[in-house]
Amino acid sequence: MEIGKFAFKSANLITAATAALWVSSAIAAPLAPAYSNNSSAQVASVIQGSAPANETGSAGLAANLRRQVVNYPTAVAPGTIIIDTAQTYLYYVLSDGKAIRYGIGVGRDGFAWSGSQAVTRKAEWPDWTPPQEMIARQPYLPRWVAGGEGNPLGARAMYLGGTVYRIHGTNAPETIGTKVSSGCIRLINADVIDLYDRVTVGTQVIVLPNPGQGARTAASVSARIAAPRTADMRMTRIY
Repeated sequence: MEIGKFAFKSANLITAATAALWVSSAIAAPLAPAYSNNSSAQVASVIQGSAPANETGSAGLAANLRRQVVNYPTAVAPGTIIIDTAQTYLYYVLSDGKAIRYGIGVGRDGFAWSGSQAVTRKAEWPDWTPPQEMIARQPYLPRWVAGGEGNPLGARAMYLGGTVYRIHGTNAPETIGTKVSSGCIRLINADVIDLYDRVTVGTQVIVLPNPGQGARTAASVSARIAAPRTADMRMTRIY
């Protein structure tokens, strides 16, 4: 009987000691590092997460068009957006010689442009109002399309200066990496949401000249936008 009591007390002591050791280890463990805004370490920790493909929206993109942190030394201020239409990349500049690179869809021949603008407005699940020039060419188009998954502007839109151009999402992810738009810059919805959350009104946007296209400057751009190729307004797409 005495032997049994001794064994029981010993087991209790071992269990208590183990619990105390676990708690003390947890308390002594270092906290996760705190990253400053625009830090590539912070961004990498988000990008390298294991979100399912249907949540990231990048499953169908080529590897080079997927959101990633890259080396990008530049003299512009962190937080600036630089758009390379020739390579179909958008860069969000970080503070340590790096940038977040996103694959994009850009303006086709005759609709490319270059210059510097600022983000003047942001909208989540924006409505789409076709410009009068488009309606004149395609009278059957609706005068207004509510925001949602079928809207050609996708999940988010960032409006550039007083131009007709936007950085926006898309319901046509297969067009990322191509030159098919009327000048707007499109990203997959997961990427435009990520970018939208980093950008503030007033953010500088620089669109680099593309030697391979007859790019217009932003100041000389008219409100010319091609009509969508489908009359199905549940999944209207801008081309």
